[in-house]
Amino acid sequence: MTRWYPLAEADDEFLASAPFRFVQAVDVPADAARVWRVLSADDALVSWSRLITGMDWTSPRPFGVGTTRAVTVGRAATLRERFYRWDEESRMTFTAEASSKPGFRRFAEDMALTPLTGGTRITWTFAIEPVPKAAPLLRLGRPAFQRVTAGWAKGLAEAIGR
Repeated sequence: MTRWYPLAEADDEFLASAPFRFVQAVDVPADAARVWRVLSADDALVSWSRLITGMDWTSPRPFGVGTTRAVTVGRAATLRERFYRWDEESRMTFTAEASSKPGFRRFAEDMALTPLTGGTRITWTFAIEPVPKAAPLLRLGRPAFQRVTAGWAKGLAEAIGR
């Protein structure tokens, strides 16, 4: 049986001020409706990232505020996430409620869609507060986290273009 480590709730203030923030922006030649379908698909995340090995919506459709899912990164950890913002075709934001591995105090992600002429800009923000013992490791790993999150954003853009 998996042991779960609860995380403190995150909010918009945390998204803006987290000790570790990674912001990725990609422009895609698709309207917000198409982008939203990819973001909320049954195979979201796993279809555009080799590092995400599992994703399960744990709430029934239609999705909205309060929707939950579980996301597994490799064999490293699974996060239980709850969306506190769900603005259809515009913005989705979640706070992680628990992790299968220790290391995070708070974790959140925000995806904001901005209409452009001929497409959409996706701004994906990752906000992390590690537990004190994990902070030095996260500081050392900052360049790797930057590459990984950039790769996820690039993969998302490629999935939208398919």
